[in-house]
Amino acid sequence: MKRIGLLSDTHSFIDEKILNFFKECDEIWHAGDIGNIETADKLSSFKPLKAVYGNIDGTDVRIVWPKFQTFRCEGVDVLITHIGGYPGKYEREILEIFKTKTPMLFICGHSHILKVIFDKKYNLLHINPGAAGKSGLHKKRTAVRFLIDGNDIKDLEVWEMDRF
Repeated sequence: MKRIGLLSDTHSFIDEKILNFFKECDEIWHAGDIGNIETADKLSSFKPLKAVYGNIDGTDVRIVWPKFQTFRCEGVDVLITHIGGYPGKYEREILEIFKTKTPMLFICGHSHILKVIFDKKYNLLHINPGAAGKSGLHKKRTAVRFLIDGNDIKDLEVWEMDRF
């Protein structure tokens, strides 16, 4: 069983309250727009980090983190990217990946909108954790944590705080 802390769109800002929310997590996953390598380093010094770069990330982040992360966690195949869309409106590149291997868990960021949707067409869970940073039009900063136990993704909890 693994407890996962998931966030996106930090834009170089990590709230200590998010770290407190993630303190019992085994790993942190970041769905892009990290902001700078120092932010990624802060997260990876706190917990093991899996991350992808986002559209605002510079070379410092892009040379360390890929555009896509695909891996298995417990019994769950996972795909993480920054710009991926959502059920019914996936990006073309994501649909091409789904033709080869559809994950059980698809994670992306970018929209700054928290979404958790089960996609019946692809039989996968889609999670966008929203935006944990202060940059953007969102009114609330959000992150999520959940458990992966064998093939089960469960016990999802949302962290929410005013942007300012």
